Order: sequence, then C-alpha cells, then structure tokens
Amino acid sequence: MRGRLEAAAAGAALLLAGVYGAFVRTATGQRWENAVLAGRREDETLAAARAANRLLDHITLSSLGAAVAVLLLIGLARRRFALTVVAVGTVGVSLLLAEMLKRYALPRPDLVNAPERLLGNSFPSGHTTIAMSVLFGLTLVVPYRWRGVAVGVCALWATFIGAYTVAAGWHRPSDTIGADLLVLAVACALTALLARSGRVRPVADHARPLRALFVIAPLCGVALAGLGCGTVLLVDSMFRLPPGDPAVPRLAYAGGHVLAAGASAAVTLVLLALLHRVDLDRPQRPHGT
Repeated sequence: MRGRLEAAAAGAALLLAGVYGAFVRTATGQRWENAVLAGRREDETLAAARAANRLLDHITLSSLGAAVAVLLLIGLARRRFALTVVAVGTVGVSLLLAEMLKRYALPRPDLVNAPERLLGNSFPSGHTTIAMSVLFGLTLVVPYRWRGVAVGVCALWATFIGAYTVAAGWHRPSDTIGADLLVLAVACALTALLARSGRVRPVADHARPLRALFVIAPLCGVALAGLGCGTVLLVDSMFRLPPGDPAVPRLAYAGGHVLAAGASAAVTLVLLALLHRVDLDRPQRPHGT
C-alpha cells in the first residue's frame, strides 16, 4: 500500500511538471489557453460565467476555515489524531505549495506577445486547490463505511470548481489540472506516511452497488467525457483549424471547460482506487491480543 501511494505521489508530481511544461512553457500551449480565454470573452450571454462567479464567490477564507473545522471535528470525534493531521495537512500543505509555486517557482513567460491582461501567472489554481483538498481531506478522515457517502455528497461539486474557474475567466485549464495533480500528490504523500506508521490496513468489504451507481459511475462519466471530448476539441482548435478561424476560440473554450472538469473527476477516481478496501488509521491492537 505504501509503495502504491508513494508511486502515485511521484507520478502526480511528474504529471504536474509535464502540464506546466506543455501549456505554460511552450508557445503552442500558451496560444491555446489564450484562445480559451478569448472564447470565454466572446460568449454572448456569459450565463455560465455569471453562474460560475456566484458559486466561486462562496469560496472565501471563512468558508475554508469552516471546512477545515469540519475535518478537525470529524477526526477528533473519532479520536484519530494522526489521521486528522493528514486530512487537515492535505488542505494546508496543498494551499501553501500552490501559492509558493504560483508566486516563486512556476512563472509564466510571454512566448506569444500576448496582451497585458493575459500575462499574469495563475498556475496552479488556488480555488481548485481549495475545493479538491477539502474533498480529499474529507475522503481521508471519515470512517471507511461512510467514505462513499462523503465523496458522493461533495465530489461533483468539487470536481466542477475547476470548470467554473475557466467559465468565470479566472483561470486557464492548465491551472486547474495542475491544482488537481498537486492535491493528489500531497494527499498520497501524507497518506503514505500513515502507512509507514502501520495505521493503514486492508479491510474485507462486500460489494457496494449503490456506491458504484451514485458515486463511481457519475465520476467515471465526467472523467471520460471531459478528458475525451476536451482532447478532441483541443486538437481541433489548435491543430486542425487555421489560427485565424473564428471557430477556434469557441472550440478552445469548450474544450478547456470540459477538460478541467474531466481532470478533477479523474484524480478523484485515482484516490478512491488507491483507497479501495483500505482503512486508514485503525487503532493498533494491544500487544498480546
């Protein structure tokens, strides 16, 4: 178990570097993401943007504090102190790293002579980091038998936050994908520390068809549709159409929107797969029993 978690953390970190390199450090990637933002601005109704802004406005320091307080209450009520540290640490470490990477480590050079308004660095997305880290923290801290319920209640909301930030024009698709991978890397690395201490154990479990129907199936649908359709639209808008075609921004925006949602759903499924039939921070048996 520990080896899988450590490998997943390393893999997520490498993919994060790859996303940054492909979309931020290349002219092709920058042109496509600029087209995404242009497509959003050309939306005549901006209905999606207005709805996204209303939802994103609720993600504040106060709401973040309330979410962390819920994680603390659940963990402390269960008397799982190490697990509480891991769950809350997933939120805190993810946010700290996101801000440090954005401000100091991962600059956005201007490779395509973009307008001034497009030059600000926003990789990785702080809002997506908040939503996904809270979801992952909750997934870790709740009792094993309630994991599916907790994910079912929060997952689709959290996984669409990245798409909402693209719709609102706050972030580029790579910002949200980078945030997803960052949170996955942190959650897996911290959970691997639990495994080192012997608190992560396999558990026998029966099939749970309701969890598969109401949690896994919707996430799989979002992941497959988002990543598949987003990739097709990315290729069409960037490589199959001439740069001056008026359809390019519209297709790029649609592709970026669904890619953001698909990536968030995919990393959630990865974490659930890693934790399948795994109980976290189970009490140690007394010696001699």
